[in-house]
Amino acid sequence: MYTPSNSMGKVELMLDLVSQRQMALGDNLANIHTPGYVRKDVNFSDYLSSLNSPLETKLSRKLGPSALIEEHHQEEIRPDKELLEIQNNALIYNMATRRMSNIITEMKTVINVGK
Repeated sequence: MYTPSNSMGKVELMLDLVSQRQMALGDNLANIHTPGYVRKDVNFSDYLSSLNSPLETKLSRKLGPSALIEEHHQEEIRPDKELLEIQNNALIYNMATRRMSNIITEMKTVINVGK
């Protein structure tokens, strides 16, 4: 059953994952010349596909296998790739914040109708 508070919690978790990914990508750029540094990334498709939304399921197919920080030992850190991933992450963040805004608008409407 749909409830605004249930959806709000899901979006909040999504925003947390986006934040974790942003930190991992930033660490990669900051440590690009650090000897022995291992590239990190956060993939969260398992989380998205569990939300049972067509948009979220479609996103999960593009974003990767799980909601975990993964280390990529053999992967070279390329600034262009990291910056592209940061841009992709920003798009996901924008979608999540818009969804949160819609939920808040729905809740305001319910409160106003109930008066």
